[in-house]
Amino acid sequence: MEKIKFYDQASNEEVELFVIEQTKFQGDTYLLATEEEDGDSDAYIMKEVSDKENELFYEMVEDDEILNALSKIFEELLEDVDIL
Repeated sequence: MEKIKFYDQASNEEVELFVIEQTKFQGDTYLLATEEEDGDSDAYIMKEVSDKENELFYEMVEDDEILNALSKIFEELLEDVDIL
């Protein structure tokens, strides 16, 4: 399973997350990621962003409308998963 590194500004730490699924929505790429590879775990929906040097990084999605839409998409892609 693919892993990504995410810098958590709240804890000032770098966290490794496991990518469960990926989708495109309104022209942007989004990931569903968890802290644990198997079993129940908190899930995060993250947006892929590039900076001026085309370096990729990920930021947490905080917009409720986008979160709700993406949650439905990921639930359909992963039939046995409930999000939110």
